[in-house]
Amino acid sequence: MANSQNVLTATDQNLESDVMKSGQLTLVDFWAEWCGPCKALGPTIDALADQYAGRVKVFKLNVDENPDAAQRFRIRGIPTVVLLKDGQVIDQLVGNQPKDSFITAIDKHL
Repeated sequence: MANSQNVLTATDQNLESDVMKSGQLTLVDFWAEWCGPCKALGPTIDALADQYAGRVKVFKLNVDENPDAAQRFRIRGIPTVVLLKDGQVIDQLVGNQPKDSFITAIDKHL
């Protein structure tokens, strides 16, 4: 699970209210407990949440516990990180990528 207090948890229940209706740039990390690359990406997500605190809302969403959300975003493989603005997907990164890849994607939309 997330080690940063800036990382929120997204679920099927709060997806609409907390993620889709967020006025801020929002990052959602789709992951699962059994996924090695997902766990490897965890510290990067924590670091991004701290680095962009107040500017980007960062969520982690467990695809096993929240299948509706994963289906809604057509998540085929994990980890998948989705960037949203005003409820629209504006970027997507698949796989455990270097932190710089995420910084580039985030900065492009801030």
